[in-house]
Amino acid sequence: MYAFIWRKLPFGLAGKLIGSVLLVAVTVALLWKVAFPWAEPLLPFDDVQVESGVPGESGDSGPATDDAPAGDEHDLPYDTDQNNPAPPSPSR
Repeated sequence: MYAFIWRKLPFGLAGKLIGSVLLVAVTVALLWKVAFPWAEPLLPFDDVQVESGVPGESGDSGPATDDAPAGDEHDLPYDTDQNNPAPPSPSR
């Protein structure tokens, strides 16, 4: 297809380069002005729903936090002090 378009563009190499740039510009302009505005309402990018996370406020039960210790949001199930390598010695 691209070879067919390249063969059909007139005026030698310079005309083919200018013609191909114009074809790309017209295609981008048509997409930008016609196709993208038509498709925008069909896409879910603007459909953002933020829930409060408070149970009962928006009908959502919220995240289950009953089994988490009080006041400790980041309780890790492993020890972070083990398996840390010793700092390098100054002689290295």
